[in-house]
Amino acid sequence: MKIVDLTSDAVDLYCVCLEDWSEEMKEAGDTKRRWYDEAKNKGLRVKLALDDAGTTAGMIQYGPIEDSPAAGRNLYFIHCIWVHGYKEGRGNFQGRGMGKALLQAAEEDARALGVTGMAAWGLAIPVWMKAAWFKKQGYRKADRMGGLQVLLWKPFSDDAERPRWIRPGKWPRPIPGQVTVVAFNNGWCPAQNLGVERARRAVESFDDSRVVFRRIDTSDRYQFVQWGHWDAVFLDGKEIRTGPPPTEEKMRALIERRLRKL
Repeated sequence: MKIVDLTSDAVDLYCVCLEDWSEEMKEAGDTKRRWYDEAKNKGLRVKLALDDAGTTAGMIQYGPIEDSPAAGRNLYFIHCIWVHGYKEGRGNFQGRGMGKALLQAAEEDARALGVTGMAAWGLAIPVWMKAAWFKKQGYRKADRMGGLQVLLWKPFSDDAERPRWIRPGKWPRPIPGQVTVVAFNNGWCPAQNLGVERARRAVESFDDSRVVFRRIDTSDRYQFVQWGHWDAVFLDGKEIRTGPPPTEEKMRALIERRLRKL
């Protein structure tokens, strides 16, 4: 395999997480592309993994921790590592060491940039971005939020400072006489963008002024720190699970249920 920097001709592929075959990905719109256009000017780095035939099969994106859901100093933060694992499209490339190679390349790059360590988020359950996998690569727990979200880090020097999660500071409140959908959307993840787009379309399908949609752009650091929600969708103050993204039909059914209670 070969690890390379993202080139301009591969940006569209990167923005759909290598899933250019997926019709579902198209539903997420251009939010990831707009996020990338801003983030690359703030220090975002992207590397791709190519197999021996030159097929792009994996990716890692990482940037200054100041543009992440964590707080820290002089660290880089891994937004995600993804090795294509579906039979559709380019095929399953997992289990070949591409993830480790991408992580190693990113760490070497971060060291060269002069940061004191690397941070990453992981899940405590054995799915995508497993905390246990990062621990095998030498990372250790820095913080934990709720039952699932683990903040991990690998210091490069003795003076590295441990990062911490930025926790929610306030929640959207129900408004009497309305059904309100509030979407916190950062833009970095097409799956999260898809959930937001489906929520927006579900709201717009109602010919009823009492159904309201509001999007809060958490790529704006001020907005994120104020609220503390990176990517989330709330219906009348109650968070809706967005992993995997709910269908538009499910969102519409949830809204209809709330409307009947007005």
